[in-house]
Amino acid sequence: DVLSRHMLGAVENIDGNYQLAVQHCMISTKMGYELSLNAIKEMFKGSLATKAQYTEALLGYRDAVEETKSPQREEAKRLGV
Repeated sequence: DVLSRHMLGAVENIDGNYQLAVQHCMISTKMGYELSLNAIKEMFKGSLATKAQYTEALLGYRDAVEETKSPQREEAKRLGV
């Protein structure tokens, strides 16, 4: 699941396996997990991820968030449900 992927990325990052960390975080980012997007951003800022990887993460996250939008969800959010 999304949290498991994020945690695998965190462990790989701690272990110094940065490309594996990016790959795991990329998967969970593309599932709409914002913490993974932030992790990739931090890796990019630390030169551990490329600009292309960060761009891919941003676009993947955006697409995942867009896919979860629907008129029914927007109405429920408006009503506080």
